[in-house]
Amino acid sequence: MDVSAVSAPRQDRSNLAGIAWMLLAGLFFVAVNGTVRWVGDDLPAAQSAFLRFVFGILFLVVPLAQALRTGFPAPVWRKFILRGAIHVCAVVLWFFAMARIPVAEVTAIGFINPIVVTAGAALFLGEPLGWRRMLAIAVALAGALIVLRPGVRALEPGHLAQLCAAVCFGTSYLIAKQLTRVAPAGAVVAMMSLTVTIGLAPLAALSWVPPSAPQLAALALAALFGTAGHYSMTRAFQAAPMTVTQPVVFLQLIWASLLGTFAFGEGVDVWVIVGGAVMIGAISWITWRESQQPRRGTVSPGDRPAAPARWNG
Repeated sequence: MDVSAVSAPRQDRSNLAGIAWMLLAGLFFVAVNGTVRWVGDDLPAAQSAFLRFVFGILFLVVPLAQALRTGFPAPVWRKFILRGAIHVCAVVLWFFAMARIPVAEVTAIGFINPIVVTAGAALFLGEPLGWRRMLAIAVALAGALIVLRPGVRALEPGHLAQLCAAVCFGTSYLIAKQLTRVAPAGAVVAMMSLTVTIGLAPLAALSWVPPSAPQLAALALAALFGTAGHYSMTRAFQAAPMTVTQPVVFLQLIWASLLGTFAFGEGVDVWVIVGGAVMIGAISWITWRESQQPRRGTVSPGDRPAAPARWNG
């Protein structure tokens, strides 16, 4: 019996499962955007972020308890705290942007995150950066310029906030990459949630506004959708290669545009769609290049995969 003939349909089914999980993840992440956008600026950004992470911890009680019971060396604790501080800045900026600019634009600008990780890994972690990855980074940045169009339209504080959030999220992911070498993945996620919640608490207290029951429910849903989205994304990565699942991420921009149009009366900006497509195309190309390296038996400098594009709330 031809083993390859048997394994091919099995791989096809696995790929389809990966695509389905990634589609589901995208819908969950856009649902997060929608609930946060609905809360808007009625609550301060730091307070909204704090409440979302408080609810999020409820879904991470078990891994958090295991992490605290195990304990970590002092250098690892310092990295947890550093990552938490950077992530605090990121989520406050993200919540600020989500309340002020269209959902689709927040989503498209967020595609910069993997590019920040790729460049940061070369600059700070000593990973090689070959000309192909440099070219892909340049193309992705061109996509970001298409989305923002500086000089053609006025950039609002929300755009600048999301740009800064992308840099902060990318830096947070770089530290997380280092932490996964010395701590279980579940512990890294749980400790991030704990440190971010603690870091957001004083910021939220400075301008606390009594939240209404619907606002609390919306932020609890955001935490639930976010947890479900990350679970679905993990299942997608388990089921299929990133070369299969990465292009599906672009559909998040389509869902976000539809959500903004029908739920919040936002117009569809064709340039945002085009710029987002350019960025995802560059990220997917890097990922595809990496998948081809083992087959050729050589690894060109700088052809390691970019971090997957993902939601950041």
